[in-house]
Amino acid sequence: MKTLLLALTAPLLLAACGSLTPVKDTSVNHLLDPVVPSRGITGASPAIAIARPSLPSYLDRQQLVSRSGNGQLKMNSYHLWAEPLDAAISRITAINLGRLTNSLNIQPVENFVTLDYQSLLEIRVSRFEPDPTGNLILECTWKLQAVAGHVADTHPFRTSVPVPPTASATDLSGRISAMNEALARLAREIARAL
Repeated sequence: MKTLLLALTAPLLLAACGSLTPVKDTSVNHLLDPVVPSRGITGASPAIAIARPSLPSYLDRQQLVSRSGNGQLKMNSYHLWAEPLDAAISRITAINLGRLTNSLNIQPVENFVTLDYQSLLEIRVSRFEPDPTGNLILECTWKLQAVAGHVADTHPFRTSVPVPPTASATDLSGRISAMNEALARLAREIARAL
């Protein structure tokens, strides 16, 4: 009985295996980059740890998110973050701030081996995506909390960066450039407050 069943199903299994073809992965992975100009950094102060920012749950995902109006969000399954967005924001903010202040001691908090930083930068993002008019909006609050001392004031921040046009609707390089610029603007505001 088993031999008969095998003899009947073997041709079907072989035909099914022959019709399977590999699927090409067409997804694109994106990475944020600092836009504050690089320079030889030599200073050791200020020593600031950058906490991973809090993100709204709709942004805390691998897919890039777009806002289309009337409260509708579009999750793009083919455009993905190469690293978690909160980790990318803290990494880029640390690099931008380090370049603006000439300090080697501005790092994401997980990069510090010991608690040898003076302040902790906390960022709470409420929005970080393009709006329906084609501008990238970054809305957040930030505070620079001294390790020892009173509770720091919270500062609101909002910027709108035009998204440069790209060759096609599927090319999101203009959006990524606008996100990089928005984070540079945030770093400049924080640096002015130091």
